[in-house]
Amino acid sequence: MFDLFLAVLAAAVQSTGDGVSTGAVSVPLVAEASLAAEPQVPTGQFTTAVEVKPILGMTRGNWISVREFDGQDLLYVTHLWAWRCGLVQIKIGLNGTAPEIWPLPECHMDQGAPNAVTDGDGLPYRSFELGSINQIEVQLTYDDLSEETVTFNRMGQPLN
Repeated sequence: MFDLFLAVLAAAVQSTGDGVSTGAVSVPLVAEASLAAEPQVPTGQFTTAVEVKPILGMTRGNWISVREFDGQDLLYVTHLWAWRCGLVQIKIGLNGTAPEIWPLPECHMDQGAPNAVTDGDGLPYRSFELGSINQIEVQLTYDDLSEETVTFNRMGQPLN
């Protein structure tokens, strides 16, 4: 069922001058200098680093996924989006290139599930030339400003 959902969502993501279009919406980029640590008070809604860091640590193998679809490589970050409320930034580098910021949708703090990925959040992937993705470096910055870096192979297996 999830694969069907992903197939329906397949569309190219395009860069814009002051943000990134994720299909349905344009998400502004966050300047690194503007990052500030947030209070680490557990809410039970998984909206802080203290709550999401253990989960992301145990689920590293799910952080990214590469899928060949419609003659393209699609690099998904759906799992990271699902725990984004404890993050302030994601950077991704492909095949040894310098990691670049991938925008995160806002958390839905006014809803019962703030981490939910809604239609208005856009699409949690980018498309690349078929077969071009071999190695993916993911750098997470949590909302307490701690960082974690993991490198994956094309199959999504952590290499470190």
